[in-house]
Parts: sequence; C-alpha cells; structure tokens
Amino acid sequence: MRTVNILGATGSVGTSTLDLVERAPEAFRVRALTANCDVTRLAAAAIRTNAELAVVADERCLGELRAALAGTGIAATGGAAAVCEAAANGADWTMGAIVGCAGLRPTLAAIEQGGTVVLANKEPLVSAGAIITAAATQHGATLLPADSEHNAIFQCLDPAQIARVRRIILTASGGPFRDWSLEAMAAVTPAQAVAHPNWSMGAKISVDSATMMNKGLELIEAAALFPVRPDQIEIVIHRQSVIHSMVDYVDGSMLAQLGPSDMRVPIAHCLAWPDRMATPMAPLDLVKLGRLDFEEPDSERFSALSLARSAVDAGGARPAILNASNEVAVAAFLAGAIGFLEIAAIVDDTLQRYDPAAPETLDAVLHVDGEARRMAGERVKDCVA
Repeated sequence: MRTVNILGATGSVGTSTLDLVERAPEAFRVRALTANCDVTRLAAAAIRTNAELAVVADERCLGELRAALAGTGIAATGGAAAVCEAAANGADWTMGAIVGCAGLRPTLAAIEQGGTVVLANKEPLVSAGAIITAAATQHGATLLPADSEHNAIFQCLDPAQIARVRRIILTASGGPFRDWSLEAMAAVTPAQAVAHPNWSMGAKISVDSATMMNKGLELIEAAALFPVRPDQIEIVIHRQSVIHSMVDYVDGSMLAQLGPSDMRVPIAHCLAWPDRMATPMAPLDLVKLGRLDFEEPDSERFSALSLARSAVDAGGARPAILNASNEVAVAAFLAGAIGFLEIAAIVDDTLQRYDPAAPETLDAVLHVDGEARRMAGERVKDCVA
C-alpha cells in the first residue's frame, strides 16, 4: 500500500487525485491532506479517506477544522509551517497542487524526503526550476509531471535516447479566442475567458489558456524538467486536445500520447507509476473522432508566447518575473480592473523594468517573486487610474 499526501486537496487537481485514490482504497493510504481555507471540503475529504492529518494554511480556520473533525481521530493543524511539516512526513507519494508560490516551500519539503513528488503547479519549475531539480538529485527524489502535456512527454521520451531527440512538441488547444481578432479580444470579459472549450479548469488557469500564457509557462517547465534545449521545444495548436504532446526523434519517428481531456488520466499515470491503474475514463473512439488538426500559434495575437520564449532563453530570474507578474495581471483582469490584452502588456512592462540577478536560493526566488508582484501591481493601478 502506497502512502499519499495531497497538498492542495480541495482544488481541481486535488479533487481529481482524491477521486482516483478513493476508487482504489486497497492501494493507497492517505497520510495528509492540505487546503488553504476550504474547511468544509477538506474535512469531508479527510473523513472519506480516513486521512491521518488535515491542514489548513490559513491558521484562522484551524478552530473550524478541528470542530469539523471532532471525534474522527483525524489530527488537524494550521499555518504555513504546518503545511511544510505535513509535506515532510515521509509519505511515499506526494501530489503538489498548491496554487501559486505558496506551494514552493511545501514542494521542496516533500522533495527533501526523497520520495515521489508529483508536480501539478507550475511555480516550482517555472520560478525555481534549477533549485527544485538540484534538490531532487541531492535527495534522491523522483519528480513526475501531472500536467497533461509534460506527462505525455514523460511517457514518450526515452531516457536512453535523449541525444536522438530532435524536437519536443507541446500541443495547445488555443483557448476560446484562437480565431478571434485582436480588436475582438480587446473586449473579452472574464466570463468569456474562463469558458475553456475542452478542459474543466480553475479561473486562473483558464485565463492563462485564453492568453496562451499557460503554454509559455509549460515551455519553461519542459526546459527545466527534460534534458533538451529550449530551442528544441515547439508549440503547436491542436484543437481537439487529444494528442497531449509529442517527441520527434532523428530517425523520423514521432511518438505521441493520446487520451481524453481529463486530468485524471495523467494523475493516474503518476499515482501508479511505474505501473498502470484503471480510471473511469471511456477509451478514445478514434473512428468517431475522425480527424486531428494542427496549426501554428499566432504570436502577434498571443504575445505571451513570445514573452515566455524570451524568458526561458534569458534564464536567471526572468521566468520567475514572468510568472509573478502574470498572476497579478490575471487577478486584476478577473476582478474587472484591466482589459484582456493588458495582461500580457503588464507582464512585458514588468520584465522590462525589473532585471535582478539570478536567484540561487528559495528565499531569493520568493524575493524576486514579491518584487515582480509589487511592480506589476503598480502598473495595474496605473491602468485603473
């Protein structure tokens, strides 16, 4: 039986992971579940899975959590330090699905235990890729990608044939505005931006898909996770979201991973790895599907891709600045403070105004993140004014 931690258990990825764990109670034992402040869902999940520990990052919610778990025998703690302690409890397998840079320290704490750590949030590899991968090597941890694209690459990439890889191809749905003009995109509302055509995701990730910043961040992640050069990674729009990514070898062979547009598929691969496990997903009906379409993304309408490409090429602090300023800009857009096209403009402005030295520690990464957020916030205020 594999022991499991789920960091960020009440979010989209966390609930998908819980669904799979609960379908195979003979295979998994839950040690710790964490959430920010959603006590109701956290307590319910802890009770259903008979978890050993439930943790709220917002310590103000601890009293409510303890009351919800009274008489169950499930321990309850609260605060950022408690989340890190839970991550460091020595579980065999940890899902890192805490949104934002709040997930950096818990993810690193899990890696330092040397088990299997599944990366579902982008910040560890985007903002602190060199630190995260070095820690995994030092402590003998196994990093597995839960993003459908990176999981597809992991499944198709032969570690013994890295020198024979010609290209890695990240596929993108293109989001809801892939056929819209710039003029139409300027008037996009938050409700339109979160209506993804293929995937069910949270609001922030859905907006990132709409700007295609998600694919830029995935480019940075892939460069950190896989031993290839950034210029070997290409992005292609694939509207059906059936092929999740591909690896092209020098002999002309191209390996692709196909599957339904459901995060439970890559999560299940990580949960059972190196084995496989059943999921409730119906098999693909290729005859019914009929066709697979591909096209190049338009870098003029989706300038976030160019910003991300420049950031990964420059390295250092640039990816962390890109990520932090994008989070601020997306939050402002969702709040109705700025327009859709201003998201990328604010990221670009922050990258132009802030160019610190490459961070070498997690504290340095968090400092860069904080400064980038502050500067992006200033630009948001200028837009509102």
